[in-house]
Amino acid sequence: MPNHQMLFDHVIALLKLRGVSVDDIADLVIFLQKDYIRGLTHEQAAESVKIVLQKREVQNAMITGIQLDILAEKHQLEQPLQEILEKDSGLYGIDEIMALSIVNVYGSIGFTNYGYIDKVKPGVLAKLNAHEPGIIHTFLDDLVGATAAAAASRLAHAHPELEDDQDVYTD
Repeated sequence: MPNHQMLFDHVIALLKLRGVSVDDIADLVIFLQKDYIRGLTHEQAAESVKIVLQKREVQNAMITGIQLDILAEKHQLEQPLQEILEKDSGLYGIDEIMALSIVNVYGSIGFTNYGYIDKVKPGVLAKLNAHEPGIIHTFLDDLVGATAAAAASRLAHAHPELEDDQDVYTD
């Protein structure tokens, strides 16, 4: 069984292979929290992303989803799954279910953050969701969005004083 650091390093390498960096995900965290955590730095956001990526269930979801995307690009899946992943079929919800396993780590705010970011697709999510020929990110876009949502939620939990200032959960 791989050790904790090996899995973390493997996830970082897989993300890099697929064109995503911790900094890209940190940008999404800032997008989600800029109106709520004044003075949030890119370094704080990146550290929160790294903490989320240290969680075993997040690592497992990342490794599984990215591997399925890679296999689909190589046409190594059986039909009808191959076509479903190639088209990123709207009725195929397994990619979102896997993403929800990540956001669930930080409670209900993770779900709302994920729903919002999945809808507007800012930053790297727009690139991952571009559906370029031969490139499949059916799982990756949701996993990256979920990781950003979880990291943003983690930061929100670290700043409970915000609940007294504004309703951060319904915006």
